[in-house]
Amino acid sequence: MLLEINNLSSSYGRVQALRNVSLTVALGEVVALVGANGAGKSTLLKIISGVQPLTEGSIHFDGVDITQARSHQRVRLGIAQVPEGRQVFGPMSVEDNLLLGAYTRKRRDIKSGLERCYSMFPLLAERRRQSAGTLSGGEQQMLVICRALMAAPRLLLLDEPSMGLAPIIAEQILRTTSGLKEANVTVFLVEQNAHAALSLSDRGYVMESGDVVMSDTGPNLLRNANIKSAYLGS
Repeated sequence: MLLEINNLSSSYGRVQALRNVSLTVALGEVVALVGANGAGKSTLLKIISGVQPLTEGSIHFDGVDITQARSHQRVRLGIAQVPEGRQVFGPMSVEDNLLLGAYTRKRRDIKSGLERCYSMFPLLAERRRQSAGTLSGGEQQMLVICRALMAAPRLLLLDEPSMGLAPIIAEQILRTTSGLKEANVTVFLVEQNAHAALSLSDRGYVMESGDVVMSDTGPNLLRNANIKSAYLGS
């Protein structure tokens, strides 16, 4: 397993955000985490990336205990996150945003990283000198995905990549997510669009009120009557 989370709990003050969460992500998988707003999905990603503390439990990455590791150490180990809400550095150019994502990499590797990003999203190449804040929502989402990929992660944490995007752009972004598997990037995906997330995932977990209540393959969860009723509108 590339990522192993065991009995993880976390709180915001007196509010229990996660309770005894356990899950795994194997090398090369796309794994989805679905659930209603406020279920704790984004909190879990923040804990994995090291920006939100946990109160109990452990996290292992490629067999190494990273429970106490700082966020920058986790990036160097191969974990990168695409945050909810995009969060580009607006006044900076597209290319400078990408270069910030590569701060852990050797200079000789940065050029190939840029070429990979521009090949994946040619629009970014056209706008490389443009201020990131002037991009459309979809273009900004392309940018933050590539900014994370510039760190050459082994595990990419994606938090609501289709949020607020027009359907055709959201579909393009999620298609790209599926393609990352072919580029040897393991993906842990939080996505409000449960149908899209489970359709492109090898496995999925369902979270309710801070607990993981169900797990199965993506196709099996799509066929599950309870999942259909709660998350798929059918």
